[in-house]
Amino acid sequence: MASFNQEVAKKQSHDGVVAGTKAAGLAAILTAIPTVAIARKLAWGRANLNYTAQALVISTVAGAAYFIVADKTILASARRNSFKNNEAGN
Repeated sequence: MASFNQEVAKKQSHDGVVAGTKAAGLAAILTAIPTVAIARKLAWGRANLNYTAQALVISTVAGAAYFIVADKTILASARRNSFKNNEAGN
């Protein structure tokens, strides 16, 4: 049987994954629109942004958004629970 701390950690991790996934999806959409538009409309974009470069830009932003938001969510949740545990112990 898992201890209370393991249960809390599992929930915090899950919350971080969910928040990170939402952020990555939003970031991918918001990055894809201008990236594809620049690759189609501007001369520089047509010359320098092939399909691989466009995918790299979009996936890099989505990956960064995922890890930043997931990390912030997990740390905020851990901090909140740390304060709760500290107050309960006193």
